[in-house]
Amino acid sequence: MLLPAWEMCLYGVLTVGSHLYAFYEAHQVSQKYEAAMDRRFGLEPGTLFRGLKKDPMDFEWSYWIEWGRERILWLLAGHLLVSQVSRLLVEKYKPWCLMVYGMAACWLLLGVKGFAVILLHATISFAVAQFQLSLLTWLCSLILLSTLRIPAVEEAKRKWYDTENEYYLLLFTVSVRCLFCTSFSLEYCWHAPAQKSSYSFLWMLAYVFYYPMFHNGPLMNFDEFSKQMRRQEAFSLKTNLSILIVGVIRIFFWWCLAELMIHLMYIHALYSSALPLEAASYWALGGLALAQVLFFYVKYLVLYGVPALLLQMDGLKPPALPCCVSLMHSFTKMWRSFDVGLHHFLVRYIYVPMGGSRSSLLGMLFSTALTFAFVSYWHGGQSYLWYWGALNWLGVIVENGVKRILSISLIQDLIERFFSARIRRRLYAVLASVSTSMLILSNLIFLGGNHVGKIYWNRIFMEGWPWATLTVLGFLYCYSHVGIEWEQTYAVN
Repeated sequence: MLLPAWEMCLYGVLTVGSHLYAFYEAHQVSQKYEAAMDRRFGLEPGTLFRGLKKDPMDFEWSYWIEWGRERILWLLAGHLLVSQVSRLLVEKYKPWCLMVYGMAACWLLLGVKGFAVILLHATISFAVAQFQLSLLTWLCSLILLSTLRIPAVEEAKRKWYDTENEYYLLLFTVSVRCLFCTSFSLEYCWHAPAQKSSYSFLWMLAYVFYYPMFHNGPLMNFDEFSKQMRRQEAFSLKTNLSILIVGVIRIFFWWCLAELMIHLMYIHALYSSALPLEAASYWALGGLALAQVLFFYVKYLVLYGVPALLLQMDGLKPPALPCCVSLMHSFTKMWRSFDVGLHHFLVRYIYVPMGGSRSSLLGMLFSTALTFAFVSYWHGGQSYLWYWGALNWLGVIVENGVKRILSISLIQDLIERFFSARIRRRLYAVLASVSTSMLILSNLIFLGGNHVGKIYWNRIFMEGWPWATLTVLGFLYCYSHVGIEWEQTYAVN
């Protein structure tokens, strides 16, 4: 530990204390507007926590929990059974057993037309990959992705299903499958001549229809999937059973925590109404912001935790689960540590091929901009997503620019000469607090839309200057110290 123990304890107490008090204020403002939110959005009666009402306005959480309860969890249980039996009896044929099961589950859930759409995407991607031209592969992928946003195609697909939920399941699934098809096709372009059998259409289908990652991810690049799926390991039913029990308990705890948050704080309902946000105290405003980003984190511990557990049961190493957002202190760290599978995809297939950090300054700016442009478009391409992407691009560029300047030998020597290691660490936390404030703002735009971002910008940085702004930065300074210490102690990449 670089800093004195008492100083780190103070930062820790202020971090935990401010979180708890901010959550209390967010709970109070939720109670104040409960009747209004109930009339406008229809708060649901609590089932897990009786006596409390539940905020149902997070579409993604409500959507996947409903699908999971009705059908997806049962299909995942079927995958687990097929996987364990095939590992026990026919390890050599495990990829093909799981491929057939995934195709059957897709047919059952999305219908013959939905299954045909995904198979068509895979077939077209594989056919274009035969030319072994990365640019052509990317053009094909973007065209296939753009078909999801053509109104006439959308309307035709809607008619295939009785409910909007079924149509959205196809939409989400095809969006994720586009990334899987792109990963396979680019790996084919780079490696197929030397390893023809490893990049057959059958392997593509095994990858695209692998069920645990089928509907919502997480993303695993084809090279990782293929290597791990081919590797045959000793199978131990006892070990797998213990992994399953511990994993289920952990996921159940995360699910309960997420449910508790939306029973105590009506985060998403309040974010859909400008008036409560504009009238709330600064503490309540901060509490709602923290609750929003932390709920998103816990939500993805559940949504990625379930498939990650099944990947482990299949003998694969899943992408790391998201890191706690309260420990994030930079844009770069956030992108590396939250959706690890997506980060690996972006770096391997966009950032590095376009030059990345090894290219000139303009090349690095362009490759980073292209990466965030693709992410914004893939998520839906709405205006707020472009603002979110632009803010993240700017944040990453500024952080890397500062890092490059500070790495110049002359400046490094001057800093080491005039500042002790402890002072340097504190200055690092000052810079990190500014970066974290912009990181939180960008995430609020992503999660709540442009109007939420504008309210926070006006209230904290315009109307609240200087006291509210400096107070927020002061607490973020404490959070940054805790995050930096945690990273150096436990989570060094």
